[in-house]
Amino acid sequence: MDRKTLARELSLIGVQKNSVIIVHSSLKSFGFMEGGAEAVVDALMDVVTEGTLIFPSFNHGAPYEKGEVFDIRSTPTINGAIPEAFRKRKGVKRSMNPTHAFAIYGKDAEEIAAAHEKSPAVGEGSPLDYLYKHDGCVLLLGVGYNRNTFHHYVETVTNAPCLYPRGEEYDVIDEDGAKKRARTWSWREKSCPINDPAKYAPMMAEFEKTAMLGSCKITFFRVRDCFEVVKKCLLEGISDHPGCLECPIRPRVCEYSVFDSEEEA
Repeated sequence: MDRKTLARELSLIGVQKNSVIIVHSSLKSFGFMEGGAEAVVDALMDVVTEGTLIFPSFNHGAPYEKGEVFDIRSTPTINGAIPEAFRKRKGVKRSMNPTHAFAIYGKDAEEIAAAHEKSPAVGEGSPLDYLYKHDGCVLLLGVGYNRNTFHHYVETVTNAPCLYPRGEEYDVIDEDGAKKRARTWSWREKSCPINDPAKYAPMMAEFEKTAMLGSCKITFFRVRDCFEVVKKCLLEGISDHPGCLECPIRPRVCEYSVFDSEEEA
């Protein structure tokens, strides 16, 4: 597998030069990839030349568990080798969020990143909101729907009672090396029985495009289709799991919790 082959397959599955895409990925899924994670990033940039590429650049609170803080310049992502290679690229902007930063490249990257600091982690004003409002897509490279961050956007904008959009506050270090405070969401006290295991995935079959590239399964779909599928599941429930309004799971309370009007911003 090489950069040129991957770029060709991405074009065939529907990725275009002006696409707006969030990518979730596993380098291991490719088997051998000539050039490794850097070649995957190159292939994506070869195809998306006039659009926007977004990668998760999350740490899920790992620095704070070690007595450290999130440094937007250097804290690594825990999302894998490809997102880590992407965030280090020249021209990539990283958003300011203590636990759920995004890395963004291309059209409007600076504006998308800047807006995130004052927005819910994955709600209105976040990079996922930009993705939705610009009719963007999700690209899964060798991973399943359980890695699909976009379903958390649906939870947030439909006011799922298990999340506080800006309910936790942490010390962070900005691009100038200055320490300040920044907010993120309050994660739920238990896993969501619908979204975390992606129970909705079979319902996406009619909307997705898939291809096999060696041992790597590529899945591509519009976020607006995903929004309607996930929203239906969250409102009505699925299988033996009730919808959000009947679910007893609530946001966690921890040392970083804040309780004021801004938590609902």
